[in-house]
Amino acid sequence: MFVGGTDTTATTLEWAVSELMKHPTIMKKAQEEVRRVVGYKSKVEENDINQMRYLKCVVKETMRLHPSVPLLVPRETISSVKLKGYHIPAKTMVYFNAWTIQRDPKYWKNPEEFKPERFEHNQVDFKGQHFQLIPFGFGRRGCPGYNFATAVVEYVIANLLYWFDWKLLETNSGEQDIDMSEIFGMALTKKEPLQLKPISFLF
Repeated sequence: MFVGGTDTTATTLEWAVSELMKHPTIMKKAQEEVRRVVGYKSKVEENDINQMRYLKCVVKETMRLHPSVPLLVPRETISSVKLKGYHIPAKTMVYFNAWTIQRDPKYWKNPEEFKPERFEHNQVDFKGQHFQLIPFGFGRRGCPGYNFATAVVEYVIANLLYWFDWKLLETNSGEQDIDMSEIFGMALTKKEPLQLKPISFLF
């Protein structure tokens, strides 16, 4: 469980930073919020994270576009059921494609676009109550570590944005050079790892 949690968390972090680098305006907005909230303290504290509303939107949007596990844990039907004209017999193995659901234009405007602002006045969250956003699954088979995973991702991103400015390596000429291709494995990872140069930020 710990290995799985480590892999998926690291993958989510890489996707989040990749999207921020690809969208400099969003990066600037998130970074300004983090530095404004933390101020001149020696470290980012838990209470600071709770005040970072836009950062939380960035994390939600990252998990919507890039669920670390695109096919959720399979379920087995207890009894036969008829769903939208289809007969599904008992003991049928059912897979939920979270990647497709979270990009469904019926639920999301411009679903392929990375836009954290869509969550600013939207109560949808990933606790399993809103089925258009299910990166951690839902019900009794939902991920038991979603609170921990979310807290870790938010805390690490906040620290990365607070302490450093980030630049693409010289081999890349601009944000458009970031390869966002995906590879399916234990987690949905980037085909080309993100490589950045950190620049220490001094107040």
